[in-house]
Amino acid sequence: MTIGTRARLARLGRDDAYVIVPMDHGLTMGPVTGLRDIESTIDAVTRGGADAVLTQKGIAERVHPNKNGKGYIVHLNGSTTIGPDTQDKRVTGTVEEAIRAGADAVSIHLNIGSEHEHRQLEDLAQVSERASRFGMPVLAMCYVRGHDVEPTDPEQLAHAVRIGEELGADLIKTAYSGDARSFESVTAATTKPVLIAGGKPDTDRETLAAVRGAMDAGGAGVSMGRSIFQHDDPEAMTRAVAGVVHDDQSAEAALERAGLTVEA
Repeated sequence: MTIGTRARLARLGRDDAYVIVPMDHGLTMGPVTGLRDIESTIDAVTRGGADAVLTQKGIAERVHPNKNGKGYIVHLNGSTTIGPDTQDKRVTGTVEEAIRAGADAVSIHLNIGSEHEHRQLEDLAQVSERASRFGMPVLAMCYVRGHDVEPTDPEQLAHAVRIGEELGADLIKTAYSGDARSFESVTAATTKPVLIAGGKPDTDRETLAAVRGAMDAGGAGVSMGRSIFQHDDPEAMTRAVAGVVHDDQSAEAALERAGLTVEA
């Protein structure tokens, strides 16, 4: 890893732990709640403790004035819910475009187990090689999705995160397996930091319990979108997640200290 890559990684987290809020969903889902006024959401989550935010390249002008000095990641592929296959992620940007957009890192999504896996493996390999020339970190979003696969199976998740490392990623995002014990086999499958996704929002307590379990299993934080940016109070929810990731709080303590209602 070059000095440039290490320096940029340091802008994305604290003490090798990461709270990243992806907001590239405008491409996938359209201007959903939390993303119409993305400026206010970015301001809220970075004030709440997010270390970095993530968008597609075209949103960069709306990011920089509102991210309060935090890190910025440009996502390099995508698909839409209108199209015939949301798993068919296609390249939407380049490393050079991300650099021009002022990014500290790039990210790319893979659906391991889908019929598009072969091309997405090639895309990650090419992005990693190109990014290494510029000292740009790569976040690989390695999901298990497709026919005859189980999205939260720890063995398959372990395979997915190992693919990320094998192809040159510096950070790897995947789904949570559901409990800390099984997730230990996922984090043990790679030497790279493993972050968990959020997905469709659950209750605050369930979301934070997953974060707590992932951290207890050796995880390095979160790359969590809708559970944060679609929350009624994105700043408070970010503060709660950061409390678990950075301050080693329990889910209950994080909820209380963030001023969120603790569900029965």
